[in-house]
Amino acid sequence: MEMTGEDGYDALPPPPPILSPGVTPEKLEAPDMKPEKLEAPDMKPEKQYIPNRVPMSRPGVGREGNRIPLLANHFRVSVNVPDATFYQYTVSITSEDKRAVESKGIGRKLMDNLCQTYCSELGRKHLAYDGEKSLFTVGPLPQNKFEFKVVLEEASVKRSGSPDCGSPSEIERKKSKRSAYQAAQTFKVEISFATRIPMRSIALALKGSDAEGTGDALRVLDIILRQQAAERGCLLVRQSFFHGDVRNFVDIGGGVTGVRGFHSSFRTTQSGLTLNMDVSTTMTLTPGPVLQFLLTNQNAKDPRQIDWGKAKRMLKNMRIKTKHNNMDFKIIGLSEKPCKDLYFPMKVRNDDGTEEGQTVEVTVYDYFTKHRKLELTTSAYMPCVDVGRPKKPNYIPLELCSLVPLQRYTKSLSTMQRSSLVEKSRQKPLERIKTLTDSINNNRYDADPSLSACGVTIEKELISLEGRVLGAPALKVGNNVDCFPNNGRWNYNRQTLYEPVQIQRWALVNFSARCNTSQISRDLIDCARNKGINMERPYSLIEEDNQSRRLPPIARVEMMFEQIKQKLPGPPEFLLCALAERKNSDVYGPWKKKCLSEAGIVTQCICPMKVNDQYLTNVLLKINTK
Repeated sequence: MEMTGEDGYDALPPPPPILSPGVTPEKLEAPDMKPEKLEAPDMKPEKQYIPNRVPMSRPGVGREGNRIPLLANHFRVSVNVPDATFYQYTVSITSEDKRAVESKGIGRKLMDNLCQTYCSELGRKHLAYDGEKSLFTVGPLPQNKFEFKVVLEEASVKRSGSPDCGSPSEIERKKSKRSAYQAAQTFKVEISFATRIPMRSIALALKGSDAEGTGDALRVLDIILRQQAAERGCLLVRQSFFHGDVRNFVDIGGGVTGVRGFHSSFRTTQSGLTLNMDVSTTMTLTPGPVLQFLLTNQNAKDPRQIDWGKAKRMLKNMRIKTKHNNMDFKIIGLSEKPCKDLYFPMKVRNDDGTEEGQTVEVTVYDYFTKHRKLELTTSAYMPCVDVGRPKKPNYIPLELCSLVPLQRYTKSLSTMQRSSLVEKSRQKPLERIKTLTDSINNNRYDADPSLSACGVTIEKELISLEGRVLGAPALKVGNNVDCFPNNGRWNYNRQTLYEPVQIQRWALVNFSARCNTSQISRDLIDCARNKGINMERPYSLIEEDNQSRRLPPIARVEMMFEQIKQKLPGPPEFLLCALAERKNSDVYGPWKKKCLSEAGIVTQCICPMKVNDQYLTNVLLKINTK
């Protein structure tokens, strides 16, 4: 809109007319815009409709293929007392100095001691403890809130004082200190009611109804299985448990042992409630002498080759058992000096056992060899294990200590350890079936008091299912020809590819593999042309020099890329890499990262131990796809 005049007043509408004197304008009221509300004397407010949530029905089932019988790793579960109710209680554990105790190990020991000491006060109920802050029972406890005093008597013998001559007064002094230490290990356990979890929710869920407490009820059943495994002395890792039977151990090198165990959980399925069990594996430290573990872990042939700084980090917080007194200790570190140079004050006693009152300085080595009459062969020039407290060390010679079983190893595995673990953990179907059925029989779930109280019974046979074997798909190869498998395999030896590519700028690099790179390149080009791939000769064949072989993997890769930049006129579109090791090459990871993430170059690694037409065909299938 155009505006005329200096201020644009010509474009505005004219003002309203001026009212005559004595005229009062009428005031109009705005009409009520609210809708009329119709009321009827016999009408009631309509209730809000809440739809019943049910799972979406399956549209159908498959029918193609040949039907075969199968066994699933599920065991059928029946609930004979559906009206049973779980009662959940909150557990609070504090020490005498009112500090909260969060250690799962101490919590389970306290609850075991509590059940034995206050069995009658708890109504002789069997408790299922999750190791943290929740406790479950079938049916209520006599009261909604309890407060108990629990003493861990075994804590006093797991840490003794420094070596001494054992005079009578010294023994009495130690006894008084131990009793005080026991008093310091008195804990207050508070148990208070939290909520009820009915078993009926599981039955409603199996019928298709929306039961809110189904997950909670299944979680309680899982905790009951964990409690039973803990009572058998198993190592618990989330919903898996591992027994310390040596038949379950597999050595994977480096002082690490793979332990076979089981994962178990209750599931609601179309066939009803089932117990899903599967084989599981976790890593633990190899039990046995500490010195042997250090030699194996550091791949050392002699104790003089041990890196004690690395050994100190590895052994910290590990649990050991000593040979001379059969006690359990927790390692807090290693001594700074060797055993023969490590002194401590010891009171001298006479031949009749009376205290002389004189204190002498004696080495830990002399104390164990002369006073305890123990033979030490290798400990003189090695550090001692410290199992005391920060301000009161307790030194024990290394060769008197052994690692206890079932201590988790949480560090990353090496390439050799990973491949060894996969190879030794593999099970054939029949062996796996036998392992699962033997486990369900040995666990004796039918004798568990908590499962019996809620009427849960678990069958001991795997569930039978019906499966279907589908026909193998037909693949299209060159010239639009259909390729069918023979004996479960596709053979491309006499076929061409459906969409072959062209490879022009490429090179072959060799990381110290014992092979003839020139012959490999010629054979690969001939095989590629037979498959329809137009592959030119490589720009260069680059060999790793002798000096680079001793460098770390990342440095070797960087040195190889420097050679590629010098010998190639530009960035290649493809690199073929020959490695010396088939599965455990340290160069593989850094090489892939450098090529794909940083340089953006397509690469294919090979290990030319046995090169034939079938091997080259498989390699070309990967190259053509990439």
